[in-house]
Amino acid sequence: MKADLRLYALLDPMVAGGRTLTDLAANIAGSTTLVQLRDKHGSTRTMVQEARALRAVLEPAGIPLLINDRVDVALAAEADGVHIGQDDMAPEDARLLLGRTAIIGLSLSSVKHAQEAPLDLIDYVGIGAVYPTGSKDDASAPIGVAGLREIVEVVRARKPRFPICGISGINAGNAADVIAAGADGVAVISALSLAPDPAKAAQDLRTIVDDALQRQQR
Repeated sequence: MKADLRLYALLDPMVAGGRTLTDLAANIAGSTTLVQLRDKHGSTRTMVQEARALRAVLEPAGIPLLINDRVDVALAAEADGVHIGQDDMAPEDARLLLGRTAIIGLSLSSVKHAQEAPLDLIDYVGIGAVYPTGSKDDASAPIGVAGLREIVEVVRARKPRFPICGISGINAGNAADVIAAGADGVAVISALSLAPDPAKAAQDLRTIVDDALQRQQR
């Protein structure tokens, strides 16, 4: 399964604006292209239940569901894959457990990470933190658009059309800059989940990303 990174929504019960994750998913399903469940504080049982509930909403819309960090939860909930960080399970082991068809994404925050990432074993990389964020306790220092562009160039020198998304602090005001730096899409949390109208926020952001991608192709 190929990862469409254009509008990659990260759903976190700690950053949900008082809504349930399934309500958020239902609201943004018309515009988002990929969804990740990120729950740093929930129990394993709770995460599996959350993931199954999200699958029930997302599958009819054809939107893949990934799980942050937890390969075991992805397996139990029959999710479409995982997103892992530099300190999580090794991509080699995640691929061994999840199989060839699962979507596996990897976080990168430096040129060194980009040089060492096992691109043949994963399906995309998420580069960041691009901008400051308040939705992640352990976010790395922001690399800015210049840092994003530098890491994109290293990845693409190794594998020219490899899928890349920017992550952290991205919203309607800066998403186009992330695409202009070479990303194929944006991963967002607060810009959707804390918006007064998540459906409209998703629609607006998707339009911005699609327009920016079209400009890049000219």
